[in-house]
Amino acid sequence: MRKWVLPEHVEDILPGEAERVEALRRVLLDHFKAHAYRLVQPPLVEHLESLLTGTGRDLELQTFKVVDPLSGRLLGVRADTTPQVARIDAHLLNEPGVTRLCYTGSVLRTFPAGIAQTREVVQIGAELYGEPGIAGDREVLALLLSSLQAAGARGLHLDLGHVGVYRALANSAGISGNGDDSELFGALRAKDVPAVAELTARLPPAWRDALTALPTLYGPADDVLAAARARLPDTPAIANALAALSTLAESAGGKVDALHIDLADLTGYHYQNGAIFSVFVAGETSAIGNGGRYDGIGRAFGRARPATGFTFDLRQLAGVVARDP
Repeated sequence: MRKWVLPEHVEDILPGEAERVEALRRVLLDHFKAHAYRLVQPPLVEHLESLLTGTGRDLELQTFKVVDPLSGRLLGVRADTTPQVARIDAHLLNEPGVTRLCYTGSVLRTFPAGIAQTREVVQIGAELYGEPGIAGDREVLALLLSSLQAAGARGLHLDLGHVGVYRALANSAGISGNGDDSELFGALRAKDVPAVAELTARLPPAWRDALTALPTLYGPADDVLAAARARLPDTPAIANALAALSTLAESAGGKVDALHIDLADLTGYHYQNGAIFSVFVAGETSAIGNGGRYDGIGRAFGRARPATGFTFDLRQLAGVVARDP
């Protein structure tokens, strides 16, 4: 084999694309700065335990691990920048009140997200710390959508979800927190209603029926919210989650071409704990932007903070903008 052949799903970025990616990076960073988000630059590698703090199983399998020849300790090459920014907010800045940060840089993953996708993703994103209420989610979602508009993306389809709905149902049914919900979790994400029905057959009827309903609660926001209020138990946690989704849908409705709610979307479930959002455009099989609330990751660094944010894959977004000018 030729020595200069790159590893699978790792590639060079050639001049035309590199120029488009760099121009877009500048546009987005300037947009973040105009909204008072300050730039930070975390390192490419960290001690593994620090890098994976608070993210559970979501990042561990995606993280390259190496031994540091200076200390003998295990290091990780970052697979996502968000936990690093949370560490900076909690441990290094330690500011009172609300903190707004942004970042950009490559992350490396052990497996590509899809067949034709790269393992080295050029990320850019923004994070808001210290705002626990719906105002924080609204601000971040508005910034995500205005950033895509500044980038030149068109025909946006917004999907909203809230991991608190599943978490409330699972807690009430006594099936969360002890590892016995992995099959159910997978069936819900796959919207496999028969499998969900089988896995919940022995639960009390209220929780069984609610969990079986979750995969069907997907579609236009108003319709899904009405169906959810009719079919799900009226607990404070679920009522608060649906109210948050209603507020976000109202605030974003005029800024996108389509707006759906998906209550079985459990993306980032193991570290996110509130509203989540994904933006799609025609011709792309995966979202061009993802975000959501992930309170408490900073606890391991000495300061638990409310947190919400979003991220883009710069190469993917540059390709979308170039294809649909």
